[in-house]
Amino acid sequence: MTSKEPSPSNKTFYSRLAGWKTDRLSRYILFALLLVLFYVSLAPNLLPQRFDLRVGAVTEKDIVAPMQIPNNKATLQAQETAAERVESVYTIVSMHRENVIAQMLERIESLNQDDQISSADKAQIYSQEIPGRIRNSVANFIRNHRDASNYSSQLLDEMQSTISNQTYSIPEETFLKIPRLSTDDVQQMSQVAATIVTRLMSDQITDAQSARARVAELVNTSSLESRTAREVMQELIRGVLTANKFYDEEATKAAKVEARENTPIVYVQQGEVIVPAGQIITQEMYTLLDENNLLKNEVNYWPQLGLLMFAFLLTLGIYVFFRQSAQRGTYYNNSQLLMLILIFAICIVTFHLVRILQTGNSPYFGYLVPAALGAMLITLLLDLHLAYICSVILSVIVSVILNMRQGEMFDYQFGLFTLVVSLAVIHSIHRASQRSTILKAGIMACLFGAFSVLTLVLLNDSEWTRMTVLYTLGFAFIGGLLSTVLVLGLMPFFETTFGILSALKLIELSNPNHPLLRKLLIETPGTYHHSVMVGNLSEAAAEAIGANGLLCRVGSYYHDIGKTKRPSYFIENQNHMENPHDSIDPKLSKSIIIAHARDGVEMQKEYKLPKPIRDIAEQHHGSTFLHFFYHKALKQAEEQGVEPDFTEEDFRYPGPKAQTKEAAVVGIADSVEAAVRSLKQPTVEQVETMIEKIIKGRLDDHQFNDCDLTMKELDVVAQTLKEAVMGIFHSRIEYPEDIKKPESKENKA
Repeated sequence: MTSKEPSPSNKTFYSRLAGWKTDRLSRYILFALLLVLFYVSLAPNLLPQRFDLRVGAVTEKDIVAPMQIPNNKATLQAQETAAERVESVYTIVSMHRENVIAQMLERIESLNQDDQISSADKAQIYSQEIPGRIRNSVANFIRNHRDASNYSSQLLDEMQSTISNQTYSIPEETFLKIPRLSTDDVQQMSQVAATIVTRLMSDQITDAQSARARVAELVNTSSLESRTAREVMQELIRGVLTANKFYDEEATKAAKVEARENTPIVYVQQGEVIVPAGQIITQEMYTLLDENNLLKNEVNYWPQLGLLMFAFLLTLGIYVFFRQSAQRGTYYNNSQLLMLILIFAICIVTFHLVRILQTGNSPYFGYLVPAALGAMLITLLLDLHLAYICSVILSVIVSVILNMRQGEMFDYQFGLFTLVVSLAVIHSIHRASQRSTILKAGIMACLFGAFSVLTLVLLNDSEWTRMTVLYTLGFAFIGGLLSTVLVLGLMPFFETTFGILSALKLIELSNPNHPLLRKLLIETPGTYHHSVMVGNLSEAAAEAIGANGLLCRVGSYYHDIGKTKRPSYFIENQNHMENPHDSIDPKLSKSIIIAHARDGVEMQKEYKLPKPIRDIAEQHHGSTFLHFFYHKALKQAEEQGVEPDFTEEDFRYPGPKAQTKEAAVVGIADSVEAAVRSLKQPTVEQVETMIEKIIKGRLDDHQFNDCDLTMKELDVVAQTLKEAVMGIFHSRIEYPEDIKKPESKENKA
């Protein structure tokens, strides 16, 4: 009995998905979108709008800015707004109030020991001396710091006013209780008081009452045993506590000044209205437009046509490269083309953002551009050769966008800078094996960026000063680091959005120190060895048919991770032990065996492994049939004389069937490796027969219906697996020439 066919909805989904990636009309639309992107990105620089105006004329329509123009009035308004938004600055002043209460308790301990003074007199002394000590401690602190100029006079005045308004009045009954305190009580209070005061004053306090409200709780939970001591200490601590965070008028004013200075210049952005319709052109407006080259006497549409042709040539270069790559066997689908367009869009946006920082007095800001961004992303996500072509195109684009030269279309300096940096990083990163390679490529971008800047300085030293050279070198270094940061940030986005598993990510996942692989090695060493062997076989087979061999290898490492939940139920882990399946119901055995695929997917989800890796674990068995346990169950039912309450369908993996070539190849390699391992002394003929039998069995069972493996590719897979198995199991396989041939009749004679 065969497995159920996939539902029509699943077939429709996968067919539509595959159709979109290869649809010719969609491809032409994407190339048209790329052309529009080039045209729109270059238009502001190559087609600045000009107006035919004179002083005193009335504008018939709105005049919008075709480029960025400084707006001084708006800048002043923005500065004032920024200053108004500055919140009041508060300064924290540490007055060490724990020292004050410690001195008070020393005085109490000393006076209470004087038997010549009555308790009433002592209470009278405390009622005058303790509040005085508290007042004097604050006054002395303010006076000392006013002389030392540690704090501004305004802050100290604010501090004195705030503390005075928040003064705590200690109840008279407290002073009557103090003489009743024993020496032990005072000593215990000394140990506890400083800790509580320090703890409370460590917070930022603007209102002392909020801190005083917490005193009772802290004192009552302390080690003080005497009730009188606790009551006295509560009041003394409340009296000592003061605010420690005060409004600082001078710092607030300085913050407002800093906010004004840090407010960026406000520009009339591209597309913004400079002069509204019906407005009379003043001399000031006319000068502004004239200085920014926005005045013209006639309309000319030829530049628009020229820009369209220019954008077409850039697009044509990529189109021709795609066509030639397809002829060489490297085919880029529409999903990859869309990703390329998105990379171009991101790069162009960063170019325009850097362009905002440029002014006529500081063109060197342009070297902040992340020139290596596009080259690095295309190399890592798409192809090395495509990266070279796109680097040239991006160099042309950046030389237009960052051009500050009046009367010229391109600035060769930025173009050369971008091209040199791009070529350097492509060479550094095209064989990246870990993400640290991106950092190394970023360093190369910094070094070669600086080298290209020095080259430009030597070629035309009249345009450079010492300061501009230093600024440019610094910005070139920052631009290289910025490229690295953006690539590291964008790589996960592209990998997730487009379902890409880059070589970097795959190599990271293949690290034996990954928690799941370590778990597999420690808990199921037999399964780990099996997975490594399957990885080697599947990688060779996948590469032979043009599939992703690295994905097959890494997917194989994780495809049986679910076996770690019940390792002893799988034969490769049953060293020197009885097979537990011999003593349990075959239905239960079937459930345990089948569960390892589902368990593996759940474990991979928990560790956030990419979906293509999870798909291999889920799909490598497809909906194949567990013959052994099915026939064992049939035999048991026959022995028990009952009708089977199950069908073949109950002894199949739940699927889904392999949806990709990689999942199908891993499934074949998995079966081949297990089958060859089961042979004691395999021969070449046995290996060939077994591989053909496994592939034919899966083909007859319709396990390849949902993936695009062809019969020719299956033949290549079979041949490659045969050669790989011979290489891996070389010492165990008997070759025909090594087998002793029987003697012929002639020899016997």
